[in-house]
Amino acid sequence: MLVSPHLQEITPDNFETAIDLRVRPDQEHAVAPVVKSLAEAYVHPGIAWPRLICDGDEAVGFLMAFFDIDWTGDGTDFRSGLWRLNIAAGRQGRGYGRFAVRSVAAEIRQRGGTRLTTTWHPGENGPGAFYRTLGFRPTGETSGDQTVGTLELD
Repeated sequence: MLVSPHLQEITPDNFETAIDLRVRPDQEHAVAPVVKSLAEAYVHPGIAWPRLICDGDEAVGFLMAFFDIDWTGDGTDFRSGLWRLNIAAGRQGRGYGRFAVRSVAAEIRQRGGTRLTTTWHPGENGPGAFYRTLGFRPTGETSGDQTVGTLELD
């Protein structure tokens, strides 16, 4: 018996479910659709870690973590973290996002990491307040037009 909530690997059996997940319309500008994330996971094997977030038999969200990327491109700053987080419209505010961040943190710790990095779209309807509530601190960096934040894993 699976504990709820839980993560599932993306398989041919749940692929359509995964790509059908949608955030609220007012959030679509702030996060890529799942199908784009899965395409990126395909071209970044070994780095990307896509998972469905499920509650019982229902898919309620999607996350994609990354592991040991060369953040600056010069071989001196390798990071792991949360690349994407999509919680389905109508399922937000129920702790699934918090569960997703904790799950990625646990996976990073298991792989020997001590810090979780993520980025977020700043501004109205962006997830900045959510991430700060979880303890993420902006680094002062940007990645494209997104704010970079880190969470130290004790």
